Amino acid sequence: MLTVKEIRIEHQMNCITDEKNPRISYVLESDQTDVYIREAKIKVGSWETRTDRQIGICYEGEPLQPFTTYTVEVEVHTQDGDQAYAKNTFRTGKMGTEWNAEWISDEAYAFENGTSPVPFVFRKTFACKKQIKRAFVIATAWGIYELAVDGKKAGEEYFAPGFTSYAHHLQYSLYEIKDLKQEMHEITAVVGGGWAAGRSTYIYDTNKSFSKISAELPAFLMELHLEYADGSEEIIGTDESWQVTQESAYRFGDFYDGEIYDASINASDIPWHPVTLFKSKEHPKLTARYGDPVTAHEVLKPVEWHRDTEGRLIYNFGQNLAGVVRMTINGKRGQIIRIRHGEVLENGALYTESLRSAKQLVQYTCAEGRQTYSPRLTYMGFQYIEVSGIEEADIEKIEAVAVYSDMGEIGQFVCSDEDINRLQSNVVWSGKSNFVDIPTDCPQRDERQGWTGDIALFASTACFNFDMNRFLEKWLLDLKDEQTKTGSVPYVVPKRGNKTPIMTTSCWGDSCIMVPWALYLSRGDKELLRRQYPGMQRYMHSVRRWVFVSNMFKKSRLTWSKPFQFGDWCAPYGSLPDWFAKGPWVGTAYFAHISEIMSKVSGILGETEEQKKYEKQYRDVCREYEHVYMDGKGKLLQEFQTGYVLPLYFGVGNQENRKSMADHLWKLIMENDMHLNTGFPSTPYILFALSDNGRQEEAYRLLKQDTAPSWVYNIRKGGTTFWEQWDTIQPDGSLKSASMNHYAYGAVGDFFYRRICGLEAVEGGYKRFSVKPLIGGGLTWAECSHVCPYGTIRVRWEIGHTAEGEKDFEITVDVPVNTACELTLPDGEKFEFGSGKHTYRCRLVQTETGCDKK
Repeated sequence: MLTVKEIRIEHQMNCITDEKNPRISYVLESDQTDVYIREAKIKVGSWETRTDRQIGICYEGEPLQPFTTYTVEVEVHTQDGDQAYAKNTFRTGKMGTEWNAEWISDEAYAFENGTSPVPFVFRKTFACKKQIKRAFVIATAWGIYELAVDGKKAGEEYFAPGFTSYAHHLQYSLYEIKDLKQEMHEITAVVGGGWAAGRSTYIYDTNKSFSKISAELPAFLMELHLEYADGSEEIIGTDESWQVTQESAYRFGDFYDGEIYDASINASDIPWHPVTLFKSKEHPKLTARYGDPVTAHEVLKPVEWHRDTEGRLIYNFGQNLAGVVRMTINGKRGQIIRIRHGEVLENGALYTESLRSAKQLVQYTCAEGRQTYSPRLTYMGFQYIEVSGIEEADIEKIEAVAVYSDMGEIGQFVCSDEDINRLQSNVVWSGKSNFVDIPTDCPQRDERQGWTGDIALFASTACFNFDMNRFLEKWLLDLKDEQTKTGSVPYVVPKRGNKTPIMTTSCWGDSCIMVPWALYLSRGDKELLRRQYPGMQRYMHSVRRWVFVSNMFKKSRLTWSKPFQFGDWCAPYGSLPDWFAKGPWVGTAYFAHISEIMSKVSGILGETEEQKKYEKQYRDVCREYEHVYMDGKGKLLQEFQTGYVLPLYFGVGNQENRKSMADHLWKLIMENDMHLNTGFPSTPYILFALSDNGRQEEAYRLLKQDTAPSWVYNIRKGGTTFWEQWDTIQPDGSLKSASMNHYAYGAVGDFFYRRICGLEAVEGGYKRFSVKPLIGGGLTWAECSHVCPYGTIRVRWEIGHTAEGEKDFEITVDVPVNTACELTLPDGEKFEFGSGKHTYRCRLVQTETGCDKK
């Protein structure tokens, strides 16, 4: 039986959008095998289209009206005559219409640069004059806000309206308000500085963090829509009739320094005064939320507690994360509780040196009796907390609440090796911790910025584990807005006042090509590539200009070193000058890589001439790398591991030379006591460079190395997320002042999914995919699943033994409707099949070549 499992509009089941041409996608399920779509009919109102596609079908009907509910109908027919029907609805927002409200703030308030403002609280009383049919609010802010009606919070999100390129876009959210009666009500909004008006931009000095604000003051904008039962409507907007105070229970709120909350304050004692109207220096487009909201997720209880030498309570939650504490306590009015957050202990006490200037402090002043509190205007990166000002007996419950963007978790991986399973857990938690509205480098210190190089390397791994559609599309819109006219991309996005010069540089700047490509392979939406393509083209023009400059007065023509390269960034050897010196090798290799991606993207978009141009450019740069940096036989003139890893992974060289390159790479690894010696730009690819070039078992040996620098060393030292540096906890137990929650080295996860399980997209969205497991490392089984846009793919393989004592390999693959799988067994035999569950076997011996399908 065929069913339409779900219909998504703009990647959401419950969509509110301002898109003029929203994209429609749907998922099918069937109990039959080899099911393909013959035709699907998509209908919205009077508009109808017929297609065999399932992803990113753009609505092209009459202009959508604001605040209107539309029904999407999907009717599908398969090649065998089976059919299914389903429908879903979506709602529009303001659709660009004028706001019936004004920005409000308090211009009498001032705060110093380098600090965050005291949170503003705005309020308004209103009357529901008649029986209410529906009530909803749309709201946004300069800063971050918490909205409540009659004391009840609206929505579940943290940090609305999110972090965007404020000069260009500002999101607003829509909240349904229930149970309004025909009486007086009060609406309040707490607005903290957040990203827009608070201290949250790291610049230059690693011990200081300066405010580079987008708004001079916190400000609020809102419309309350009242639809009455008699058909009439009323809009109550922010205006000069509202009141404001800075003397509420929220005494302070800041992403780096934390939150101060005074529950002892009596609401009736708070002084209020009239608001002032506010005009911002920025004039962004106000748009219904298009990114995933930040929400609460896992709740962790302490796994251990003790007292440090000063008598302070130390709680260990067993997992490094981004989030907040939630506590239920018995307190006395005026009692002050202080909670500090950190990632690790030193001699049993909380270690905070790695936070630099960030305080990560919560201070709570109690009311009388039993009470529950959790911060709303901040988040922390932590595994441990230090609590003072309260006895353990008075703490009824204390928990850590993980807070991150509400991406669906769509990937799973597990195998017979528990070390690798723990690494997979670290991959996932490092991603969650650094996906708090934007892709950050770390969640704890005075930084938390959207570094482009980190997400360029981690995007593929992230897209396997999470539904990154809305999260990355939001960030890519910021990148597109902040790209310069000449094509350069900032090192951090959103830039938000960061004064670091914008220069075209490999890997970091390449994010404008690598991230859309990773997202396309995962989710299959051509419209995304179409939107990003002009910026990708502009960036390539900038690269070519700097390649020309790099080779002035040289015999080479296609090497890339100028204007700046991070080179072998954060490699275990040397320091900054040593890493930067490797820039020409890294830059040239990445030039080849992005040229190949641009060739593929151009072909997908039907840009045939551009496809040919980039394909030739890719081949030419590959040859140049060999000609300039190698001896013609696969050996680098100046040997270092990254110099081999990147060309091997990016396809440089013929088969014979590639074998030589892999041999030389392994020789360098062995000379380094069987350890990697690679930086950020190449570490994600070192296992591929070995395994794809005849060194499969060596790749497993390197993966399972457990002394520093290595992935497994991290878990040997108790790491539950990946670190910024391989030896943040050193062999003797001493600590380096570095982040313990950086996802870049977690890109090793890609090897788990694409090689150990062998699952790889051949076409965007896994419309066609390959499965080619890499057997080795002593693994006896592995399995993964991935919810692609067509349904759930599952791969499980297992090695058993026959009665004769020979090894027997068995693999089962679940293929979604309307997709196809290309399977390669370990003995080299190949199969192709469509949807359904398929199981194959073969013998893992040289003399056996046949395979049986069960």
